[in-house]
Amino acid sequence: MSIEKQAIDTVPLLQVKNLSIAFSSQGNRQRVVDTLNFSIQKGQTVALVGESGSGKSVTAMSLLQLHDSKKVCYESGHILFQGKDLLTLKEQAIRAIRGKEIAMIFQEPMTSLNPTLSIATQIAEVLQIHEKIPHNKITQRVIELLEMTGIPEPQKRLHHYPHMLSGGQRQRVMISMALACRPQLLIADEPTTALDVTVQLQILALLKKLQHELSMSILLISHDLNLVRYIADSVCVMEKGHLREKGTTEQIFSAAQHPYTQKLLNSEPEILVTGQKAVHLAAPLLDGKEISCQFMVAFGFLKKKMMTALDKMNIHIYPGETVGIVGESGSGKSTLGRCLLGLEDYAGEVILTGDNLKQLASSVLRKKRKDFQVVFQDPYASLSPRMQVGDILEEGLFIHFPQLSYAERHQRIVSILDEVGLDAHILSRYPHEFSGGQRQRIAIARVVVLEPKLILLDEPTSALDATVQKQVLEVLWHLQQTHQMSYIFISHDLKVIRAIAHRVMVMKQGTLVEQGTAAEVFDHPQSAYTQELLRAALFH
Repeated sequence: MSIEKQAIDTVPLLQVKNLSIAFSSQGNRQRVVDTLNFSIQKGQTVALVGESGSGKSVTAMSLLQLHDSKKVCYESGHILFQGKDLLTLKEQAIRAIRGKEIAMIFQEPMTSLNPTLSIATQIAEVLQIHEKIPHNKITQRVIELLEMTGIPEPQKRLHHYPHMLSGGQRQRVMISMALACRPQLLIADEPTTALDVTVQLQILALLKKLQHELSMSILLISHDLNLVRYIADSVCVMEKGHLREKGTTEQIFSAAQHPYTQKLLNSEPEILVTGQKAVHLAAPLLDGKEISCQFMVAFGFLKKKMMTALDKMNIHIYPGETVGIVGESGSGKSTLGRCLLGLEDYAGEVILTGDNLKQLASSVLRKKRKDFQVVFQDPYASLSPRMQVGDILEEGLFIHFPQLSYAERHQRIVSILDEVGLDAHILSRYPHEFSGGQRQRIAIARVVVLEPKLILLDEPTSALDATVQKQVLEVLWHLQQTHQMSYIFISHDLKVIRAIAHRVMVMKQGTLVEQGTAAEVFDHPQSAYTQELLRAALFH
């Protein structure tokens, strides 16, 4: 489904002609965009899609000259906006266009917004620079912008700081800033990737509504083909800096011509698990009983109150099965995971292979941790940048298998690298030398090399491209079949959970809303909340 077609001028609002971009580093020049051509008409939404490294964001940032001028080189081409070549403009001229004629929304609002300034101050700054609105009228204009983007009780939010808002509210503030001067072109760079599925749908509906009201064009940067199909009029597919294919959304999704486009369209996770694992005769590997967790949070001036993050949650995991835990931000998914790992103080019992973890001495608990490992969302943050891959993989073996010789440790490491699809020659390299998907394979290898019985996977694929995501899920599935490990898989991506989970637990505000086999929950959801999540996630 695409947005309602609007009247389109014969002359494009934006034309990118034969654009080639290179970056220089230590005397070497690397071309990252090669002879790119596309255009955007007034009122049209054009999507640039492709995997990481395809040149999507590099192109978008070039429109406003946001690259380091000392490192970037525009080898050829033109970027024509209303007939003016943006690449030839001086800094003062391009500043007059940034935020006023062309605005940009970035992927992660928490890093894009200034944490030391209130949201009213940050929106007002845009108005003061470009609109010259009198000071006594700025507050009212800020309130109008917040109302336009659906921020509840905007008068009360004026003096709030970014950390006081939810992810969806922060993204709405970013949209308010971007639309403050009614730009003719909005660049949306992965605007919903970090958001829950229900919030994603709200933001997309908001962008479509505002586009219609403001007669605005949108350049959408995304690797989420589901999102692109929902909102875009036309699609440009990029791979390694080259434009592989372009056409209307209907043409691309129904009759893709290029093999790379077909590969992207076929990258949806395949269902790897069918039915519930036969576990009824086995004792639970992990049994969490009435787990509760509370936090002290600040509100108002020097006031605090107790917030319940988990309320008497029960969870059991059987040998060799995967339990998926889904829910929106704030539902308690990650808090539950941290409690099960003993990383958060909790009430209740967590019994792992017959032992109550709270009753174990520290020395015994440290040895027990070998059986219950964790893979985090961002492998770049969880792998030490100062250690070579070989040292990262060997560290846990030193601690938990001190009896192994160097040769035995090396053999075990080489064997597990082969299982996750990596070669032994990477052992002397550092994490920054790898792609996101390769780093996540290394993070998985670091855990599996310890032969754990249970792994907590906290959003392990959410930061990855769809094609890489599919590969990592297949790696996890094959490792489970080989080693008979159990997984607790936390995610807000319901398609990923549907692909790999035997059972599913749906959480909301620290409580269990619904649970059952993956087929039961996805095909016959009982709770209205689960039905809402599924509608938002599968809106195509």
